[in-house]
Order: sequence, then C-alpha cells, then structure tokens
Amino acid sequence: MENAKTKVREILDTVKAAGRDSLTAPEGKLVCDAYGIAVPQEGVVGSAEEASTLAASMGFPVVMKIVSPDILHKTEAGGVVVGVKSEEEAVEAYEKILANARNYKPEAHIVGVQVQQMLKGEQEVIIGAVTDGSFGKLVAFGLGGVLVEVLKDITFRLAPATKADALSMLDGIQAAEMLRGVRGSEPVDRDALANMIVRVSELVSDFPEIAEMDLNPVFATKNSAVAADVRIVVDFEAKEPRYRPSEEEVLASMNRIMQPQSVAVIGASSEDGKIGNSVMKNLINGGYKGNIYPIHPKAEEILGYKAYKSVKDVPGEIDTAVFAIPAKFVAAALTECGEKKIPGAVLIPSGFAETGQHALQEELVSIGRKYNIRMMGPNIYGFYYTPANLCATFCTAYDVKGSAALSSQSGGIGMAIIGFSRSAKMGVSAIVGLGNKSDIDEDDLLLFFEQDPNTKVIAQHCEDLKDGRAFAEVARRVSRKKPVIVLKAGRTSAGAKAASSHTGALAGNDKIYEDVFKQAGVIRARSLRDLLDFARGVPVLPTPKGENVVIITGAGGSGVLLSDACVDNNLKLMPMPEDLDKAFRKFIPPFGAAGNPVDITGGEPPSTYKNTVLLGLEDERIHALILGYWHTIITPPMTFARIIVEARDEMRAKGIEKPIVASLAGDVQVEEAAQYLYEHGIPAYAYSTEIPVAVLGAKYQWARGAGLLE
Repeated sequence: MENAKTKVREILDTVKAAGRDSLTAPEGKLVCDAYGIAVPQEGVVGSAEEASTLAASMGFPVVMKIVSPDILHKTEAGGVVVGVKSEEEAVEAYEKILANARNYKPEAHIVGVQVQQMLKGEQEVIIGAVTDGSFGKLVAFGLGGVLVEVLKDITFRLAPATKADALSMLDGIQAAEMLRGVRGSEPVDRDALANMIVRVSELVSDFPEIAEMDLNPVFATKNSAVAADVRIVVDFEAKEPRYRPSEEEVLASMNRIMQPQSVAVIGASSEDGKIGNSVMKNLINGGYKGNIYPIHPKAEEILGYKAYKSVKDVPGEIDTAVFAIPAKFVAAALTECGEKKIPGAVLIPSGFAETGQHALQEELVSIGRKYNIRMMGPNIYGFYYTPANLCATFCTAYDVKGSAALSSQSGGIGMAIIGFSRSAKMGVSAIVGLGNKSDIDEDDLLLFFEQDPNTKVIAQHCEDLKDGRAFAEVARRVSRKKPVIVLKAGRTSAGAKAASSHTGALAGNDKIYEDVFKQAGVIRARSLRDLLDFARGVPVLPTPKGENVVIITGAGGSGVLLSDACVDNNLKLMPMPEDLDKAFRKFIPPFGAAGNPVDITGGEPPSTYKNTVLLGLEDERIHALILGYWHTIITPPMTFARIIVEARDEMRAKGIEKPIVASLAGDVQVEEAAQYLYEHGIPAYAYSTEIPVAVLGAKYQWARGAGLLE
C-alpha cells in the first residue's frame, strides 16, 4: 500500500506544481491503477497514425477523448467520440476531436487524445467522493444515467467505508432492485462494486487534497466492475484542523458541568421577572443540594444566599457558572471564571452570532480556549439534570425523573420538550439547550450520556452539526449501547453547492445527513412529535428477538391502517403458519379473520383479547405484537387496558417478554386507557394507528443497528 501511496503522491505533486485543480484522464487512470480500481485499457496518442495503431492493438470498438487540463467537460467540447470501429474511423475521430477542442477553447493546452477500450455492461453506475464542510470525506454510489441526474437516486457514507458500508449502499438506493437483475438481465457482481467503493473511500481518506472524484460510468456486469471514466478534482489549500479535545478531557469537564458540587449565578437578582431571579429560584426550588453562589456587583444577599461581587471572591471551587447578564458584559465575566479555574459556563444571554454579532461570540470562544472553560450556548434556556435535582435554567423547574436525555438547539423546541415531558409524565434524566453551539455540541453530550447510568435513551434536536464527523464517530459507538434519536431540522436543501463533478452536484445536504445517520445507527425522527414519542417509548419497549410482527385487532379498518404503518416503518408482518392460524381461530368468531392481521371483530368479550394476546406472546415464532382496540360496551377501554397488562404480566412471570404497542379507537375514555397502558410499560396511543407502529419501528431500527436481532 505504501508503494501505491507513493505513486499517487508523485502524481498529485506534479498537478500541484503545475498549478492545476484537476487531474487529466491518464493521470486519473494511474491513480486508479495504484489503488486497484479497475479501469479499461487505454493510452494517449499524439498523432492520427498513433491513434489508429493503438486502437487496432486493443481491439475495436474504442472510445477516443481529448486530454487537456483546460477542458474538464469533454463531451461539451465535442471532445469525445464513441464506438470507433476501424483504423480509418480512428484517424477521422482524432482529427475531429482536435478540431472541436481548438474551436471550443483556442487557448487550451492539449496533451493529446486518449484511446480507450470500449466497455459494455448490463448496468451503468456512478461511484464518487465529495468533501462536506461538516462531515469531511464521503463516498457516494448511484445508478448512472437519468436515475442519478433527475431522481437524485444516490447514497453516501463517511469515508473510509467498510465492506459492510459499501454493500449497504448497493441496497440503499431506490433502484436497488436493478442491481439484482430484472426482466431477464443478469445481477451485477456486488463484491466487485463494493470493493471499488471501499477503494475510492480509502483513496480520498489517504489524500485529503482530493476534493471530488467521479467514476462515471462504471460498467457493472455479473463478474466485474470497470470504471470507464475518471474525474478527480483537487484542492491543495491547507485546511485548519477542527478544535477537538480528547474524550477524556470532554468527560472530565462534562461531569463537572452536569453534576456540579457548586454553582455560581452571574447576574443573580432578587427582582421578580429577571432571568437571574428565575435561575436562582429554580436552583433553590428544584431541590439542588450543592452550594449556590449569587454574583452581583452590589447586593449583600439574594434570596437568602450570601452574594459576591465576582466569582473570584467566592471561597472554594466552583464547577459551573450560569450567566444571566447582558451580552456585552459576558466576556469580562468569562475571563474572571477562567482566572477562578471554573470548568463550565452556561451562557443564557442572547445577542451573539444569532443576531450577526459574530465577533462577540468569537471573543468568548478564544477566552474559553485560553482558560479551558467548556461553554454551553450562548442564547440558551440553560439545562436540567434531574438525578442531581439541578434546574440551571430560567424556564420552569422540572422534577419528573426518568431515563430520557433530551437536547435542543432551539429554546422554543426546548420548551416543547419540557411541556410534552410534563404532560405525558415522561421521566427525563436531562434536558439541555445548545443554542449557538459556540463550544459544547451534540457529540459532547453523547459522550456524557454514554457513561451516565441514569440515561437509557438520547434524543437530540439540531439544525446543523458543527462537526458532523465527530458526531457520527461517537454516535456509531454510543448507538450500539443506547438508542440515539435525532430530529434534524431544515430538511429542504437550498440547492447543492457549485461543484466540478456529478457527485458533488448531487450532494444535497439533507441526503448526506440521512445516510450518515443510517451508517452511525442513529434513529432519525421526521417530526418533533416523533422525537418526543420515540424518546418516551423506545426505552419502555423490550428488545425484540426477531423480525416477525403480528397485528391483533378488534376493528378491521384499524388492521388495514396498522398494516400500512408497518410498511412505512420497515416492519415485517409474519406470514401466518397454518397451525398458528388454527390456534387463533379457536378464540375468534367464524366471521372474524385469522391470518395477519388477526381480526377478532368488535363484539368480542375481554377474554378474546386476552386469549389471543397470550397466544401471540407464547408462540416463539412471533417477536412483537401490535394491538388495535375498538371501543365497545362489551369490552370498555379500561377493561381492555387492564386485561392486556394482566396477559403481559402472566407471560413475564414465565420469562417471556416481547414488545407490545397499542392503538386505541373510541370515545374519550380511550385516553385514560392509553395512559394506563403506557404507565404499565405498553406504549399506547388514542386516535392514532401511525404513532404506536412508528415507535415500534424505531425500536426495531435501533435493535438492527446494534446487532441485537437473532
């Protein structure tokens, strides 16, 4: 491999010395050869006679192309002739290509004409690479032709990609079926394509100056994959490395910020309506047992606590300082925190980058780096960490303890999280505001919550990721232990950036987020409601052991909608075995329907629900149950709720536990029944067939990514 790297380095050094921003096709071929990326036989000629001789030696037909560092889009320049079938045609093609190139760009430096073996394949695909501002190097794959250009049917992974990543890309496009062979066509060599993806990803990772790369088209056949055309764009400008403390440093700081022994409130106030007053009251009324130090230039005491003019006047250590002062005073106070060796600053004030005051925010960043202060915000509501009874925020105090850790980039979304959590009685371990993310961001929180015994699920709302690669690398590891759910706001792309390659032009921002989340095992929430419901429901559900899902419903209409929701959430409805079909039919009336969904009909007593649910839990072939309840006089809502919990508990006593979710259709009494079920570990929703199935789908997505399904 070192020999390969040396060859590529020599080529790139030549390109750099010449002041070029792209490689010629022959240079591209040499790079591909070095990394074992299959390309056709070819050569560069300087005369019509040489073209004729070389073409004949390769065997017709051939493709001929202009070679010029000044002509990147060869087809536009009339610099490509395909299907050259004889020596005479090779002479004509050479002369035509040269004439067209000189007409297209008279000043272009022409190296010669490339003669290339003409390939034929069952399937044309595109393999490429791009450089993203947040995620760095990405490798891409899609079908060639109209599918990739018009439908944007392309998929991305972080580079370097593993063989498993590459194979998942082949299945990750809408037209994946085309690669498996349709209408009599041969399936492609998946190993050859996956290996080519891996090698491209290794190449761009080894050489950061390769900004964009296209292998387009790649001809894929049943036993090979060969790249017919290579385009490599380079950028030799040195990039400033991202600031990234070690994981040990991050954890040391985050532990002191989230679980402080002492908190200073800079801008504490006795006056109602002031942010500094609300922060003080929340710390006190929330039950925080550590030391609270109000900081105020004149006050002797605030709300019964001795006040200090500066953090530097406080005896002993301070772990976290909460700022509740105007933006213009923050830098000076932050410097004092640095001199006091305070590791964490919670910057509530607004008036920084979000209002265009970038210089003010950059000043905070430089102070933070100088004194090793980790900063949350600015422009945030603060944060809650319930195991420590800590409400370091101006919002209302929150004391419902649980295992979900939530964060948001937006204050408004943070308030929605607080409201939903309270209304749904969803216990949380933490709610954190990140705001402008001058310093602390999502991957810092992931590192803390990964080792936090009080947190079982992590749910994050973000508008962007400051360092997407750092997030993905941490999330990939954390998501194998605890579900990571992300609501990425801003799905509409304002249009891809100007790019020199097809792959670059297709690199829509949201598609990259979608695919990298998938690669990292992150569950993507499509809406705020999804984020909240997944955070609440996923940790409640036991992990399924397999993919077989069965619907048991008292309403045929609900059964149809629940089946549709299974399709939408990538859940597999189990084909009903004959013996199990007969077993279910023993409990349901003749006009009911077994199969899957199992329709017990609406007029059945509680015993029918219970018996069918017991059967579903007991049979080892079934791995998860979706229940559809229909409000009737015979089986009222709370009766249904209680017998389902009874059935679950009977099976649990026998050591059998499977995920169960429920959809309740009926009058307002179903709301109480749904709440009862949820409180007893069965995610249940009144008036919705979509949400319970989506919650189950999220649990399955996590279990698959974490490799927990048999």
